[in-house]
Amino acid sequence: METVLSHRGRTVTTADIVFIRQLIAAHPQASRRALSQQLCEAWDWRQPNGALRDMVCRGLMLALHRAGHIELPPVRHLPPNPLSRRGEARGKPAPMAVDTTSLRVSLAELGPIELRQVRRTGEEQVFNSLLEYYHYLGYTQPVGEHLKYLATAQGRPVAAFAWSSAPRHLGARDRFIGWSAQARRQNIRFLAYNTRFLILPFVQVPHLASHLLGRMARVLSNDWQQAYGHPVYYLETFVDPQRFRGTCYRAANWLLLGRTCGLGKDAPNKTPNRPIKEVLGYPLFKDFRQRLGAVG
Repeated sequence: METVLSHRGRTVTTADIVFIRQLIAAHPQASRRALSQQLCEAWDWRQPNGALRDMVCRGLMLALHRAGHIELPPVRHLPPNPLSRRGEARGKPAPMAVDTTSLRVSLAELGPIELRQVRRTGEEQVFNSLLEYYHYLGYTQPVGEHLKYLATAQGRPVAAFAWSSAPRHLGARDRFIGWSAQARRQNIRFLAYNTRFLILPFVQVPHLASHLLGRMARVLSNDWQQAYGHPVYYLETFVDPQRFRGTCYRAANWLLLGRTCGLGKDAPNKTPNRPIKEVLGYPLFKDFRQRLGAVG
């Protein structure tokens, strides 16, 4: 059977095209969303946690539609895309009242630090607001698997972490792990990407950042297991060397693996169109290569 398209690890053949056309014809009143859900059910195409790969399937069907292989029904509803909107139009987090008085103490003087996962809790709005107003990149609504953490001490927020699914392709990381393309596709879910790390600007506590990174490394895998039904074996992040030295990551024993190529998804002719960043990684287990390289 001839391969027509490959999308997010799924190969579509001419026989698949015939099946999808029959599915669409058999449900003339169905929306694109309903059709993608039915196709996922028919293919038993699921995420590692058992949920249907509905959004990925919709992307695949749209690609087939645009290439002329199938004819999808008209779009019925355009949901707001939080990643493409800006300012008030994207639902900018509201400012939240927090203690902004200067906090200049030693780590020992700071006292007990509580690190809490706040996604889907009453504190999530505080987290979103802190990133929006105090992180130079602002707040962006994550997609896919992700967790949010607030660190508090002396009754006030002092730091925030955002973690999400890792990028599928990253040369320096992939060479360091040494996994095959098949293993990467199968096991990429066992990586977590530190998308945001914020120490609030009015908090000046030496060694706080590296201390919190160490704390995160001890709890994140178990928290991911509870939230998504699987652990994580490896952490990674990017550091913009034009802005930061990444000292806290190095102090917490993260490894500098190399640099990105600066190629975004829409880079024309492989010409860099993004800032080149340093790639840092942190294995959570000594046998991480064996775990991540396994193919089942």
